[in-house]
Amino acid sequence: MRQIHLAGFLLASQVVHSHAVWRHPRTELGFLEPEYYQNIARVLERGKFDLVFFADSLTMPDTYGGSFVESLKYGAQGALRLDPLVLATAMAVVTKHIGIGITRSTTYYQPYDLARGFATLDHISRGRAAWNVVTSSRASEAGNFGFDEHLEHDLRYDRADEFLEVASKLWGSWEEGALVLDKENGIFADPSKVNYVHHVGKWLKSRGPLTVPRSPQGRPVIIQAGASNKGREFAAKWAELIFEISPNPTLMKSYYQDIKTRMAKYGRNLDTCKILPAVMPFVGETETIAKEKQVFHNELVHPMAGLLTMSNHLNVDLSQYSLDESVEKVEAQDYQKLLSVLQRLSLDKTITLKDLGKIYGRSLAVPQLVGTPIQIADKLEALFSEEAGDGFVISPAYLPGSFDEFVDLVIPELQKRGLFRKEYTGNTLKDSLGLN
Repeated sequence: MRQIHLAGFLLASQVVHSHAVWRHPRTELGFLEPEYYQNIARVLERGKFDLVFFADSLTMPDTYGGSFVESLKYGAQGALRLDPLVLATAMAVVTKHIGIGITRSTTYYQPYDLARGFATLDHISRGRAAWNVVTSSRASEAGNFGFDEHLEHDLRYDRADEFLEVASKLWGSWEEGALVLDKENGIFADPSKVNYVHHVGKWLKSRGPLTVPRSPQGRPVIIQAGASNKGREFAAKWAELIFEISPNPTLMKSYYQDIKTRMAKYGRNLDTCKILPAVMPFVGETETIAKEKQVFHNELVHPMAGLLTMSNHLNVDLSQYSLDESVEKVEAQDYQKLLSVLQRLSLDKTITLKDLGKIYGRSLAVPQLVGTPIQIADKLEALFSEEAGDGFVISPAYLPGSFDEFVDLVIPELQKRGLFRKEYTGNTLKDSLGLN
């Protein structure tokens, strides 16, 4: 029987998709402390989640007004982000089964450094590492790495394609059984099973071999979140798990079918890539209580926080417009970008920028599911059975409470229906995802 896969979504930050997270009275403000992330990992492992993963970016948002002042003041997404690789290691040492994924950019890292880091994480976690591959989307990231310009969109994906090839060669530079550890004869490793890669391509060069022996999974699980045409092609070729945001079931199903169709072109078995749309659950003992939780959460969102993040996501400086101005009064070029947000969220174009900021800041287009445990399970089962996804990314409204509630109340209902595992049955993340 086909079963649901689940991932917990995190940022190494004070917010997630929800910009109310850090203001919520049930959120613990420990985002600078290892115990905060370790506790979340334990909660999700108790719920038998496949993995937890961190999204990331490499710049402080400063699109709005050409400055980071407002983003810092209101705590917009990206105003603070720790390095998730360090946190992933901290989480790995206190868990045994849950996969741990982190984001790394193919534009601003080198294959050797990245391949070594993920091979190490896969060893430390005993085969539970995952890499969320991004090409980076903001021009401001270039300046942080000493570049004057950000690579054009399609070129970034061309470089990323070669990057995956090089990283794969490096992970494969140690063959199975290369590490001998023969104490009696003093033989540490078999040199015939370790190889140079000697890659010379359009974008990258690497000699190899890697200094890290072959890891338990061979390579980390590859996560992707491509939304553009080029991004979807890249995901269809490489991804083993896809994280996507669609605000309604129709768009979820459309995305799912599109990716699965593209996969066939690369000769891939459709089961070798799990597509997980994001949802934000509000669970209550009654539907009324659940709705009260949702309303309370949504009212905590400061409109500026959402507007600042949207400004950064769209690369549009919205500081030149009044917050009380309707979106349709925005200049034509900027309006076209805002229109895409309005259409995805099914919002009227007469809405003000202030209102749009508040709505966007609630969940960044991640659909909110509201109800009792049975009602939430019903909604997830319907989406799953209609092939809107192979499972779901659970995005929290407050931490760690949202995850606690989902694990304690919704997971048992999914298990009762035979839709979700009761125990981990394998040793690695690839085992959990059915990729072996």
